[in-house]
Amino acid sequence: MYYQILPMTNEQLPQVAALEQVCFPADPWSEEVFRAALENPSAAVLLAQGEDGAVLGYAVLSLVLDEGNLDNIAVAPQARRQGVADALLNTLTGFGRDNLSRLMLEVRASNAPAIALYEKHGFAAVGRRKNYYDAPKEDAVLMTLTF
Repeated sequence: MYYQILPMTNEQLPQVAALEQVCFPADPWSEEVFRAALENPSAAVLLAQGEDGAVLGYAVLSLVLDEGNLDNIAVAPQARRQGVADALLNTLTGFGRDNLSRLMLEVRASNAPAIALYEKHGFAAVGRRKNYYDAPKEDAVLMTLTF
């Protein structure tokens, strides 16, 4: 499967918001939340785009001083297990190695495939956040990657 990792633009917001609904139907980000991330100078918003222009995945990283937080990452169901999430994470961890002291993220405790993906990229579980997710109530695993 061919795709490119690119900075997201306003033109892709409708596709990204639609994919967000598919990936996180219980508590999706709105198009306005993605727009705010795009306008935030302390955030990086990446996109995996297929050769036909389709949005295959995206990732949102926010920065505070020398730390980054992976706020959101998703891959379209038809593009999973084809390296899209790896490519997005490789781009973000490469940026982190060059510019940050660490990257952090929260992931649903029940999301074993995502946890395995993050561990593959060097993240380690460092704690839990009780009832972090509202719909449904669930703990989050706090993971970090130190450079």
